[in-house]
Amino acid sequence: MEIMTSRHCRVNTALLATALALFAGTAALAAAPVGADDTEARQIVEKADQVRFPTEGFQVDVTITTTASDQSSDVRKYRVLAKGNNNSIVRVTEPASERGQILLMKGRDLWVFMPDVSQPIRLALSQRLTGQVANGDLARANFAADYNPTLLRKEKIGGEEHYVLELTGIDRGVTYQRVVYWVREKDFAPHKAEFYSLSNRLLKSCKYENFKTMEGRKRPTRLVMEDALRGGEQSVLEYASMKLRDLPDKIFTKDYLKKLD
Repeated sequence: MEIMTSRHCRVNTALLATALALFAGTAALAAAPVGADDTEARQIVEKADQVRFPTEGFQVDVTITTTASDQSSDVRKYRVLAKGNNNSIVRVTEPASERGQILLMKGRDLWVFMPDVSQPIRLALSQRLTGQVANGDLARANFAADYNPTLLRKEKIGGEEHYVLELTGIDRGVTYQRVVYWVREKDFAPHKAEFYSLSNRLLKSCKYENFKTMEGRKRPTRLVMEDALRGGEQSVLEYASMKLRDLPDKIFTKDYLKKLD
């Protein structure tokens, strides 16, 4: 009888412990603000996107200079027309041999049009455009629509607090599968980013520099992208002559591209 009672007590004690643990876990879940961190992270990313580019239709000229340790510099120039995060046109202006090539992004679809090819060619956002720059870096540069953000921590850089966020691609069609992103707390200015592959391999890093006032806000006008796999290779993107433009939706169609000026 004593053995049965002792065993019965042990069973009851175990059940009580399990019940208390379940209750504590349920209470903790009820007390936690579900999705609070993700909501804050999304707001941070959206505000940083607004620092980088206007939400209205705009035009900007981009010069990309790529250097490698064993090669001479390669300079290419583009004119970008963008409206929101779903419509953009990237036109090659230099070198002259490639002038007339146009990237068109409509929604999540990206094509390249070439003067000597009758049909457009479908491209991936992650495909390399030049140097360390992917198609999506110019055609679809905002992060808010393509990634699910999580706020990891805060970090002090140069005496100023920065948010450190992890951005996870919403699907495999995004430019990068994972991004670690540093954003300054006081004004949501982007500071740097690290870009990772699907296998979580670091591909490249980016620094946002040389902030100047363009269309009413201080924006980074120089981006330095460095190859994490091959040391000494980098591409520098310089933005200039930004201006707001009224860009009707009809501009972002295959039939309209030849009419662009």
